[in-house]
Amino acid sequence: MSDQLLGAYSPYTCEISKEAKEAFAQAIRVILGVEYSPVAVSSQVVAGMNYKFFCNTKSVTLYPKNGAAIVSIYAPLPGQGSAHVTHIQSL
Repeated sequence: MSDQLLGAYSPYTCEISKEAKEAFAQAIRVILGVEYSPVAVSSQVVAGMNYKFFCNTKSVTLYPKNGAAIVSIYAPLPGQGSAHVTHIQSL
């Protein structure tokens, strides 16, 4: 029996699936000024897929600053558009 509630996000895992990696790469390509490196992911099945990636961050500046962030991405069903960032929360 699973402890996960229907419609809830899954627990974070460091095993990032191929589909999650593809959604991340597609969505993050338009973000400039910060490099995001995913460390773990949580997902939620909707009409498509919601992802929350825990990421290490590094500013793309002369003196880079390191940090962390949660990057939320929505990946619609096939043929319904491309994955895109819905929220970035700096930690």
